[in-house]
Amino acid sequence: MSEEFGGEFITLTDEEGNEFELEYCTTIEHEGTVYMAFLTVTEADEDTEEPEESEDDGLVILKVINVDGEDQLATLDSQEELDAVYELVMQELFEDEEE
Repeated sequence: MSEEFGGEFITLTDEEGNEFELEYCTTIEHEGTVYMAFLTVTEADEDTEEPEESEDDGLVILKVINVDGEDQLATLDSQEELDAVYELVMQELFEDEEE
């Protein structure tokens, strides 16, 4: 999708079959692994037209893994990995804002 019409969106399905939509933010590499950051997409409440908020809203960081020759997105393995990648993502996002 062109940036002219808004961000890039993907729809993922979790292990329980629930679908959710994410907006792509950035891609970074850390210690030989590629990570992608997304923002959760919230739907507006019909009465208020304000996005409904939930505790799951915010930044989602997933890593790219290769399974049988196909790239897939996976959750991170540890809190330490998440903390390190989160810091890099935030640096990347704030660098883009300053330019």
